Amino acid sequence: MTSTYAVLSEGLKKRFGEVHAVRGLDLAVARGTVCGVLGQNGAGKTTAVRLLTTLLRPDAGSALIAGHDLVREPAAVRRRIGVAGQYASVDGDLTGRENLRLFARLHRVRAPGPRADELLDRFGLAGAAGRPASTYSGGMRRRLDLAASLIRHPDVLFLDEPTTGLDPASRNLIWDAVRELTADGTTVLLTTQYLEEADQLADDIALVDRGRVAHTGSPDEFKALIGAYVEVVVADADVMVRAAGVLDQLTGAQPSFDDARNAVGVVTRDRTLTLPRLVRELDAAGVPLLDASLRPPTLDEAFLRLTENDKERAA
Repeated sequence: MTSTYAVLSEGLKKRFGEVHAVRGLDLAVARGTVCGVLGQNGAGKTTAVRLLTTLLRPDAGSALIAGHDLVREPAAVRRRIGVAGQYASVDGDLTGRENLRLFARLHRVRAPGPRADELLDRFGLAGAAGRPASTYSGGMRRRLDLAASLIRHPDVLFLDEPTTGLDPASRNLIWDAVRELTADGTTVLLTTQYLEEADQLADDIALVDRGRVAHTGSPDEFKALIGAYVEVVVADADVMVRAAGVLDQLTGAQPSFDDARNAVGVVTRDRTLTLPRLVRELDAAGVPLLDASLRPPTLDEAFLRLTENDKERAA
């Protein structure tokens, strides 16, 4: 098992007073892949990361990180991982180069200067290496923080919402860095609120709900769980109501409305429904169309539907 999985946890639990933050986390992340950990706020994602990175001690359960036991060998685990949290950990009074050299010395890297310069160049920070980190933009600080987490070539990199608040250009730079890391064999465990980020980067996804992994699979498998997305665009609100009735009859699902576009959408798992059949049924019901589409759902739509279903089952 340890030769296959970089992260393998079974039944991890953590409680804070009356709050059960993690209720039995089972997670398996293959080596050299990106695992996206998704979940609503309060689902237990950050607590799970803190457990797996030895920042918290579990109340129960076990885990192997890069082949080392999380509880019995925490120092060995820390030597094999890198961590970039939600907020940059760099010192604003130090320059970018000084920050990385400091991290290199703390990790006992033999050549801290060359390693710092290598990472500064890799993350597009060489031109700002001599400036205090306090003068960096948010995107530059996040890149510097990510560079610091890679000082010692970690086997497993934990990224806890690394692109929160960043502009699209900075986000793309970090995405490119993650792709390069996995191409070199690093395993990445990524928590994120951006579903597009998981769709772009993750080989597999673990959906965390109430402290447990509720669903796992690739992004495409997640989308397949809820079927296809049907949308029709009509001329006015009165026609939207008639269109919604037809979609309800065809799919048995509750339609959603986009009043700004006069659009009605619904998710269906009926694989026999085709676009020509959809158009025929709407035409027979006297619903004039401006547009109609039948497509796979986005990861956002799959996430929302799966979390809604979990809430309904728990109610």
